Amino acid sequence: MRPELRHLRYLLAVAEHANFTRAAEELRISQPTLSQQIRQLEKSLGVQLLDRTGRTVRLTDAGATYVHFARRALRDLAAGERAVLDVQDLARGRLRLAVTPTFTAYLTGPLVAGFHDRHPGITLDVREVTQDRIEADLLDDRLDLGIAFAGTHLPGIEATALFTEALSLVVGPHHPGIGHPGPMTIHDLHDHQLALLSRDFATRRQIDEHLGKHRGSPRIAVEADSINALIEIVQRTPLATVVPDPITRDHPRLRPIPLEPAFPSRTVTLLRRESAYRSAASGAFTRQVTEWAHHHGYSVT
Repeated sequence: MRPELRHLRYLLAVAEHANFTRAAEELRISQPTLSQQIRQLEKSLGVQLLDRTGRTVRLTDAGATYVHFARRALRDLAAGERAVLDVQDLARGRLRLAVTPTFTAYLTGPLVAGFHDRHPGITLDVREVTQDRIEADLLDDRLDLGIAFAGTHLPGIEATALFTEALSLVVGPHHPGIGHPGPMTIHDLHDHQLALLSRDFATRRQIDEHLGKHRGSPRIAVEADSINALIEIVQRTPLATVVPDPITRDHPRLRPIPLEPAFPSRTVTLLRRESAYRSAASGAFTRQVTEWAHHHGYSVT
């Protein structure tokens, strides 16, 4: 008997959950049926793929090798299915996009609205996750495109520069420094409390790196996992925050305060998996984000 697609899916489910019961629940089949199918696969290959002797089910060395190719095979088949369904006139299709949290406050909305107006037949699946997760999901073919930042990327990730973005120190109407006559130094931040993104996010790591480089040690009063939450907090409290400069354009109650030395600019990039199938929807979105950056005067410096 030759292995079939269901055998690959069953094996990957068991490998992911390290448990037959949970894998069977996810696959919506009985555990005895799942066990039987895995044994059929092992018999057809002539090797043991799973070690069932411990509390959890583990892949054997042969199993780990086979899973690598099984995952790639299923990923390529899924890409092939999307290629068959892809319509070059963009009458229908699907685009899976992920962005890091900073973009939801000024970029995601306009891009999605513009794309939907142009191509209403395309279904958009938009997620907000960390950059590490974006790259991992691109490699696993769970995403078509990602918008994040330039830097060191995982092997197999292709990055295209879109535009340069600056970070700004921002305060609301209740901040004591709202009438500050000039720039604020990083050492002045000792006297102010900040609300920042949590350390899971690339933006926070960039902020900490800059402050640490210049021996700044502000008091962090609030950590959040949403830029929109930070904006609401800063507008209602004496806290300051650090956000991309374009956000202040859409929030008149926020005021950027010049900081010396200023935060370094960073390059926004479009991420995709190398050699991945490029759908018509993916190409159209790429053109749109490039047009948006040009229209708003953003460039790569």
